[in-house]
Amino acid sequence: MAASRLGILLLSTTAPERIGQMSARCEDLGFDEVWLAEDYFFYGGFNAAAQALAATGRIRVGLGVISCVARHPAATAMEIASLERSFPGRLLPGIGHGVPAWVAQMGLTPKSPMRALTEAVTGIRTLLTSSEPFTTEGEYFTFRDVALFHPPGGEVPLYLGVIGAKGCELAGRIADGNVLSVLAPTEYVTWARDLGQRGMAAAGRSGTFSVPTYVLTAVDEDRDRARRAVRESLAFYLDAIGPTPLTGAIGINDTVAELAAGGFAALVDGMPDEWVDRLAICGTPDEVAKRIEQYWAAGADSVVLSPQPADTVGSQLELIAAEVLPRLSR
Repeated sequence: MAASRLGILLLSTTAPERIGQMSARCEDLGFDEVWLAEDYFFYGGFNAAAQALAATGRIRVGLGVISCVARHPAATAMEIASLERSFPGRLLPGIGHGVPAWVAQMGLTPKSPMRALTEAVTGIRTLLTSSEPFTTEGEYFTFRDVALFHPPGGEVPLYLGVIGAKGCELAGRIADGNVLSVLAPTEYVTWARDLGQRGMAAAGRSGTFSVPTYVLTAVDEDRDRARRAVRESLAFYLDAIGPTPLTGAIGINDTVAELAAGGFAALVDGMPDEWVDRLAICGTPDEVAKRIEQYWAAGADSVVLSPQPADTVGSQLELIAAEVLPRLSR
């Protein structure tokens, strides 16, 4: 896949019946990718990906990410293979831990999330690449003479969706890329990509390590209005996940913790404008185009825009296509 791609994230609040239509519109407007999120309990990831793929002919469709414990890896491999055969070369599947609260609601919390993720992804790759029946007894997943009746016709890239240093390196050892969460500044993108490449080298693997990066986005001729459009979404995520390596990459974890102690409202009111500028892509069309190129330069081969606020996605898509895409230097 070529570098410097631009995608759109269709949030989990998108009605399932609109996914095909919106994906087709993204393709018509000139975007390279559509990404979907299997957030529990909104729309189903594989169903949504099938709708997006069926409604389009060129655009790649990313699924970032499904929980490794929500389905048995053999069933996940079967779903991936079916979509790859139906829409060759256009599916970008991602696998992660899953949001802990949602996983706990299903009683699926593993004692060792990293072990569960490793077993799942290793099993999925084995089934996608080998025609021989696969048998193994893992700590979390068992395979007994499992083989896909309809294996994929070509190679399918597998992505992780992890944040910490160990996870980022693991992504390079067992996957082809890492889907980076919203709140990732450019400094984190470079750090995560370097760790992934280090993991690939340690595992003796060759190829390019991909880091598609989700970024909250708002475009407006009024820069302050664009900032306001992403501010509450940033506060929501900071309140939900607190200090992480994402925010640690720009040295704000202590302040994030202090503000988060006061809850969402404290984050909205106390968040410096600098955070908005570094954790999101917002501003005038010229400013947004420059920020996208900064993410590409930092190593994000795909920048996946998440238009904000969510109820303005349609108009934001049109504005980005008309005013931002022509300003990009690719």
